[in-house]
Amino acid sequence: MANSVHTVRSKMLILLAFIIVFHITSAALLFISTIDNAWWVGDNFSTDVWRMCATNISTCMAITDQFREYQSIQAVQATMILSTIFCCVAFLVFILQLFRLKQGERFVLTSIIQLLSCLCVMIAASIYTDRHEELHKSNDYSIDVSEGQYGYSFVLAWIAFAFTLISGVMYLVLRKLSLPKEVVFNLQFMAPMQLVDYSSMADE
Repeated sequence: MANSVHTVRSKMLILLAFIIVFHITSAALLFISTIDNAWWVGDNFSTDVWRMCATNISTCMAITDQFREYQSIQAVQATMILSTIFCCVAFLVFILQLFRLKQGERFVLTSIIQLLSCLCVMIAASIYTDRHEELHKSNDYSIDVSEGQYGYSFVLAWIAFAFTLISGVMYLVLRKLSLPKEVVFNLQFMAPMQLVDYSSMADE
């Protein structure tokens, strides 16, 4: 009996740890992609959705409304910020639901918020992909940035899209787990750490 309980509890904790780590990784990817200056890079420059930096002279120029493609950049900025916020909110909602949901219920609200995060980062990366030629052929930059390639921040944005999509679907199908019925009544006064609603199971 004790071995069975230990095995079930270990599996529950491993699954919970995996979900939490996966979500935190998604948030980290979004933060890095949004903040770091590496969406479009060349031999002597790097640029993101906020500024362009010349690596040879160590100076940066903010992307402002003086740029002709500023509206496109603003759309990318807004959706990346929203995606990061939604991802963080989804994690907080998951932690709350983990203790407040009844046994057997699904994390639907967490899933919806996480899928909104997925949608936002997809929109941001898609806009940047579609408009990158116009963005980097602009004469508003102090140096020529047309001869470059996608940087790791852009790649991380697409990876974050995949991660948030997977975690959103994961939350949608995940149910709040519990210990098997045959061992529940023997554990009501044992281990202090339980993610089980014993009262609801006892009523069944």
